[in-house]
This record gives sequence, structure tokens and C-alpha cells, in this order.
Amino acid sequence: MSAAVVFILFVICLVIAIPVSISLGIVAVLPGAFDSSFTASASYVIRSMLGGIDSFPLLAVPMFVLAGIVMAHGKISQKLFDVFVYFIGKRTAGIPCAVIITCLFYGAISGSAPATVAAVGSMTIPLLMELGYKKDFSTAIVAVAGGLGVIIPPSIPFIMYAMATGESVSDLFLAGIIPGLLIGALLMFYAYYHCKRYGEDKEKINAKVSELRNKGLFSILKDSIWALLSPVIVLGCIYAGIASPTEAAVISVFYALFVSIFIYKSIKVKEIWGIMVEAMKTYAPILFILAASTAFSRVLTLMQVPQTVSAWILAHFTNEIVLLIVINMFLLIVGMVMDTTPAILILSPILLPIVQSIGMNPIHFGVVMIVNLAIGFVTPPIGVNLFVASSLTDVPVMRIAKKAAPMIGYFLLALLLLTFIPAISLCLL
Repeated sequence: MSAAVVFILFVICLVIAIPVSISLGIVAVLPGAFDSSFTASASYVIRSMLGGIDSFPLLAVPMFVLAGIVMAHGKISQKLFDVFVYFIGKRTAGIPCAVIITCLFYGAISGSAPATVAAVGSMTIPLLMELGYKKDFSTAIVAVAGGLGVIIPPSIPFIMYAMATGESVSDLFLAGIIPGLLIGALLMFYAYYHCKRYGEDKEKINAKVSELRNKGLFSILKDSIWALLSPVIVLGCIYAGIASPTEAAVISVFYALFVSIFIYKSIKVKEIWGIMVEAMKTYAPILFILAASTAFSRVLTLMQVPQTVSAWILAHFTNEIVLLIVINMFLLIVGMVMDTTPAILILSPILLPIVQSIGMNPIHFGVVMIVNLAIGFVTPPIGVNLFVASSLTDVPVMRIAKKAAPMIGYFLLALLLLTFIPAISLCLL
């Protein structure tokens, strides 16, 4: 069975709404089923699936998922938002910028884009509308800024990329910091332009900020310092050599539980079981996709798909700039129609040899790949962030996408800069 037939069958499975994990499992088994001489028999596929999830670094993923859910229930995003509003709320676009910065910080806690949208959006979108911002703008800015959750470390997609390529998780986390800040800054620039052009209800905004400032700086900092310290503790443990990324993920869970139960008192002990169940429900589909993706990628390797694709692309696109643009366009399209985890696990082994052949650093390519797929979070038809944001406000997905289009444009500008200026990603390494 040829690789082209395998990919066509995979697309057909997705089109007829077979779950991604099952689709991957089916197409991983088919080559061995139709050709008895092919190495990848059904037992090989099963062993590959089990081997794919037998990984110590992978344990970081459920821990970061759990930490994000604990912090969402613990109302930690509210504490973060309050401190940013206190300092910049009265400036032009101060409230939308505070939302973007909150997404940056929350992304550094949860490592997940949809989790960032859900936690930050459920709290900030009603406030934005209350202060006079339009419903579609309020929803769109949270949906797009939520994409920062997979770029700012710790990032679950970076862990997946490290698993697929053997690169260092710590280096990938470090490489994501400046790109995340750059994209956040560009989104804030757009928010400033939008508010300058369409105006703001300064009376309502000033009243809200004054109400917050009346509590006093000490009171606000006392409430928010524990939330602000969370990403510092997690990343500090990693880069000080105190803990591996997996161990730091466990630390983040205990820290989130401690702060939420004993300091903020926003979670009761009896609620912990429900939070654990929610985390398991969130992680279980990821685990199945991960296992099936690993098996499928190994089958593709046995079929020599990476070598074939690499040879074809390098033969047809000899100019390095054109090659990188083509790869970016391909990843953008993939991000629109495929979930991040299978996209990373399937495509990384195929695309990495191509970019390495033109001298691109694997860590740099990892950042470029994740930024491409992050844009997919806010582009139809899959656009997970769009659906999460839509569920919070009942604004139609396509209406959010239309309002988000200019912000996606700034995301694309950042992508171009990251692609052709490697120092942005690699300067901290």
C-alpha cells in the first residue's frame, strides 16, 4: 500500500467524523494488513502505541493540565487580571492589554491555549462588555491571545515536539519566551490601534479602575503575588537545575493546590476529586491521540515517507526562502484542519530533516512550527479557541473569526520575523 493511499484514507476517516485517535490507529494497521511482508504488523503497531506513551517527559503533560484546571477553579486568573488593570487600566486600550498580559501569564501556568481562553475569557469577557467594548471584539481578543498559551513556557506542544524529535524540553521552553512576548506586544499594539480608532467608554473604565485602586496597591499585590509567582517558580526550578520539566510540572500542581486551598480559599478539599476527574477527562483523549500518532509516525518512517517527501521538496524548492515560506504555508493549512498533537508527532519527523538540510536549528524550527499551529487555534474550520470562546458568549464562530482576522495578521507578521530571524528564538539559549 502506497503512502498516498494511506494519507487519503486518513483524510476520509476524518471527513466521516471518525475520532482522530481511531483514524490514526486504522491507517497505522492497514499497510501491514494488506502486505504481509511489511514490517509493521498489528502487534508492531500496538507495541509502538504502548512505547509512545511510556515516557518520563510525557508525565509533564497531565501535570500541567491538572495545574491549569486547579488554577482555573481557584480563580487565579482574576488575581492576575486585577494587578495588571491596577497599573495600566486607565491608559488607552489598558483593559484589552491587561487581558492579553493575563493570557501571557496564565499560559505560563497552564501550557494550554483552550484552557487559557476558558479561564481568562470566562472572567474578562463579561467585564469587557460591561465596560463598553463590543461583544465580538471582546471574544476575539481573548480567543487570539489565548494562543499565547502554547508558545509561552511551559507549553504542552513543546513537550510533544521534544518527544517527536529528541530535542531538549528546557531549551524549547527557553526559546519560546521571546517569541511569546513579541506576539503579545504586537497584539497589544493592535488593541491600542483599535481603541484609538473606535474609542472607549472612559467614564466606565476610569470608575472601574478607581474602584480597584481604592483597595490600595498593597492589598492588590498581597492578593496577586501568589499567582504572579507561579510561572516564576515553575520556570525557575527548571533553569536553576532544581527540577526537570516533569518534576516542575508536579511542583506546579502542588503549588496551585496550596495557593487555592490555603491562601485564596477558593477551592475546598472535597472539590479536589471533581478537579481530578476533569483533568483525566481532558488528558485521556490526548493520551489516545499520542499513542496512535506515535504508531502512525513509525509506520510512515518504515514506508520511508520522510525521506521521500524530503527528497521531493528539496528537488522542487531549491531557494531557502521559498522553501521556508512553503513549509509555513503547509503548517498553517495543517493547523486549520488537524489537532496540534497529531500534527506535531506526524509532521516533525518528516519536516525536520528538510529544514536541517538548509542549516535550520531544530529548536528554532520547533518554535516556528508551534507558532504556525497556534494560529490554527483561531482559524476555521477546527479553531479550538474560537469554539471555546464562542461557548462563553454565544457569538457565532465565523463572526469571531472575522473580528480576529486583523489580530491573526499580526500573528503572521510575528511568524515571518521568527522564521527569518533565528536570533529571536535562540538568543536566550
